[in-house]
Amino acid sequence: MSMEMAKRIELEKRGRKPSEILELNLDSCRAPSIDGLTEEYSELESLSLINVGLTTLKGFPSLPKLQKLELSDNRIQSGLQNLQGCPSLTHLSLSGNKIKEIDTLRPLKNFSELKHLDLFNCEVTQLDDYREQVFELLPNLKYLDGFDKNDKEADDDEEDGEDGSENDDDEEDEEDQDNEDDDDDDDDEEGDEDEEEYEDEDDEDGVDDEEEDSEGEDFDPVDGENEDDEEEEEEEEDDGDAPRGTKRKHEDEEEGDD
Repeated sequence: MSMEMAKRIELEKRGRKPSEILELNLDSCRAPSIDGLTEEYSELESLSLINVGLTTLKGFPSLPKLQKLELSDNRIQSGLQNLQGCPSLTHLSLSGNKIKEIDTLRPLKNFSELKHLDLFNCEVTQLDDYREQVFELLPNLKYLDGFDKNDKEADDDEEDGEDGSENDDDEEDEEDQDNEDDDDDDDDEEGDEDEEEYEDEDDEDGVDDEEEDSEGEDFDPVDGENEDDEEEEEEEEDDGDAPRGTKRKHEDEEEGDD
């Protein structure tokens, strides 16, 4: 059994004050007109009244911060001027209602922030040049039934009501971060090059030192002279020993003869 709108609103409040509520979903509650929704909900930004049974918008409260309003699948034929208390409205869905004429949409000209309008399954969409007429009537409108005047489909973010400027800021932040990363990479590369140059210089110095040490080891004039002197002394000793051995041998032979 469907709940009446006023009771449904009390249930959705969940103990909160009306001024603390930013979103309110009253889908499928039963009411031919607005009941229980007042100007106390001054901070409300999103309101959904899908399949409620509304036949009129009479008594719709002033909600200055309301941006997204869902009125799909009701029995609304006219009376859009009753939404004038919602100047911040950017998304309005009237799909599945009984709107038949372009003139019924004329009160929407006063909504300078309105960018998205949905009229799916309304008889008005069957009129010749329907899209051209709506875009001409509402020059600030960006998307009609999910497509712009060039038949380009709206992005998901835009359909959800996100502000494109926030996306631009995010892209700029990402670009700045990328530039910072590139600068860091350049610094790292320069640091690596400097380290390689220092290492090459150290290697060259090390090679020069080793060459100097090896040259010092190979050539020592003092050692060379000492080695030559030792060889000459050994030769002289050998020459002296040979005659002395021969003389002893002769002396031994003479003693034997005696």
